[in-house]
Amino acid sequence: MSDSAAIHTRALRKVFGALVAVDSLDLDVARGEVFGLLGPNGSGKTTTIRMLCGLLAPTSGEAVVVGLDVRREAEALRSRIGYMSQRFGLYDDLTVYENLRFYATVYGLHGEERRARLEALLRDRGLAPRRDQLAGTLSGGWKQRLALACATAHEPPLLFLDEPTAGVDPASRRRFWELIHALAHAGTTVLVTTHYMDEAERCDRLAFLSRGRLIAEGTPDEITTHFGKPSIEDVFIELQEKDEGQEVGT
Repeated sequence: MSDSAAIHTRALRKVFGALVAVDSLDLDVARGEVFGLLGPNGSGKTTTIRMLCGLLAPTSGEAVVVGLDVRREAEALRSRIGYMSQRFGLYDDLTVYENLRFYATVYGLHGEERRARLEALLRDRGLAPRRDQLAGTLSGGWKQRLALACATAHEPPLLFLDEPTAGVDPASRRRFWELIHALAHAGTTVLVTTHYMDEAERCDRLAFLSRGRLIAEGTPDEITTHFGKPSIEDVFIELQEKDEGQEVGT
């Protein structure tokens, strides 16, 4: 495994009864990279992320994340990563600051270190004017910005984002991606899943999954060349149609 790899998997596999959710996945994600994991619904993206987070034990294969084995060092791993999805668990009846303080405490920050980190998050994420606003009254875009701040309260070297901007307006999505690239520029590795192909094209590299198997990996230009398509959206549509056709035939 390269020392520059934040994520390294070989022959990673997850089976649920008769269903093979992830099959023989070989993946390498470099440190500081924004890496997109794409594929139709049911392609294995979320199952892959759950294994890489140490939340779901692989059936077989190898996975090393930020230098830690996902099987043997899952507890230590969870303190070294951040995770956010479209249903991130914000507390609606707590203020912006109270949500941040709660997650910072969960991640092991206390005292002056916690106070300084919270002030930095409020400033850097543009949340300071909304410090005392209840999270439940925030718009979708502001909730996602707060969720990102909570997920990175402990400054993890690796951040998993599972469809984090679903249902958010275009302007908020654009601002969210500016924050993602700022994190990556500062050295954080980001693995993101999305169904928005304009977001996929903002990634440094992409991997396409289909029915649990890796079928293409590379830069956005390399992916479109591989499939002979003019855009990532056209690649996605083709894969989705193939998967739907296979479902009809079964």
